[in-house]
Amino acid sequence: MSSRRYDIDWLRVIAIGLLLIYHVAIGFQSWGRMIGFITSEEPWAALWWPMALLNIWRIPFLFFVSGMGVYFAMRSRTWKQLIWERTRRILLPFVFGMFAIVPLHLLIWRLYYGMELKYSWAPGHLWFLGNIFCYVVLLCPLFYLIRKNESGRFISWIKQVLGKPWGLLLVLGAFIAEAIVVKPLPFELYAMTWHGFVLGLLAFFFGFCFVLSGDPFWKMIQRFRWILLIAGVFLFGVRVSQFASFPPAYLLAIESFSWILTVFAFGSLYLKGPSSALSYLSQAAYPVYILHMLFLYLGSMWIFPMAIPVQLQFVLVVLVTFGGSFGIFELIRRVSFLKPLFGLKSR
Repeated sequence: MSSRRYDIDWLRVIAIGLLLIYHVAIGFQSWGRMIGFITSEEPWAALWWPMALLNIWRIPFLFFVSGMGVYFAMRSRTWKQLIWERTRRILLPFVFGMFAIVPLHLLIWRLYYGMELKYSWAPGHLWFLGNIFCYVVLLCPLFYLIRKNESGRFISWIKQVLGKPWGLLLVLGAFIAEAIVVKPLPFELYAMTWHGFVLGLLAFFFGFCFVLSGDPFWKMIQRFRWILLIAGVFLFGVRVSQFASFPPAYLLAIESFSWILTVFAFGSLYLKGPSSALSYLSQAAYPVYILHMLFLYLGSMWIFPMAIPVQLQFVLVVLVTFGGSFGIFELIRRVSFLKPLFGLKSR
C-alpha cells in the first residue's frame, strides 16, 4: 500500500474526540469519583447508554490505529530511526506528562474535594502512551522481519488470509482467547491492567497486519459492513437486555471486534482525501489528548457547583475541555521548545 490512508487519519482524530467526550461523561456518573474524576452532584443516568456502547471498543480501536501507523512509519525508516522517532514522539511526552501534566489535574481534584494539597506523579490518562511505546519496542524486530520478507510465501499467505472472512475469525479467536485466559472484570478496565496490555498488544499487532494485507482486507470488510454493523447492534442489545452487571468477557470481545471492523469499513468508504481541517486536527489530536484532563477538571470544578440543569453542565464542561485544550495547543505549536514535549515535530 503506497498511498497515505486519510481515512485512518480521520478515524484517529474522531476516536480521540470521542475519548474526550467520554471522559467528560464520566463526571456525570455516580462511580466517577471512585476512579479519580470530579463528579457532578446531579448524575445524568441517560449518558450511560452511549457510554456503554463505546467503552468496549474505543480504546482497542486506538491500539489498532496505532499499529497501522507503525506500518506506514516503517516505509521510510530503519528500525533504529523508528525507535528514536517513537522515543521522541511517545516516550518523551509520556514522561513529561506523567511528571508535569497529570500532577496538575490531581491537585485540582484534591482541591475540589478538600484534601491535602500535595504533588503526586502518575501515568494517569497517559498510560496509553506507555503501552504504545512498549509495543513498538517489543514488536519492532518482528515487524521489520515481516517487512524484509513481505514477498515471501508465509507473509503472502497472511495477506491472503486477512482478505477472507474466515481470516477475521482467526483474528477474533485471539481476542476471545485473551478474554478467556485473562478474565478481565470489568472488560472495559484497560488502564494499567494486564487485560489492557495484552488486548492492546494484540490490537496493535493486527492493526499492522491489516494494512500489510492491502486492498483485499479493506474491500472485504466494506463488502460485509452491514453484517458487521448488525452484529454489533445485536450483541449490544443482548448485553443490555440479558446481563445486569458483567456479561461474559468472550461476548464482549466479539462485540468489540464487530464495532471496530464496522468503523474501519465505513470509514474506508466515506472518509477520503486530504483537507486543511484534517491536517490541523491530526496535528492537534496528540497535544489535545495530553492536555484535556487538565481542562476537564478545571471546567468541572467551575461548573458543577452551578445551579443549572445537568445537561447544560455537560455542554459547558465539553466546551471548556475542548476550548482550553485547543487554546493551549495554539500556543504550543508556536513555541519550538514546547513542541517535542507534546509529541510535535520541532520544525
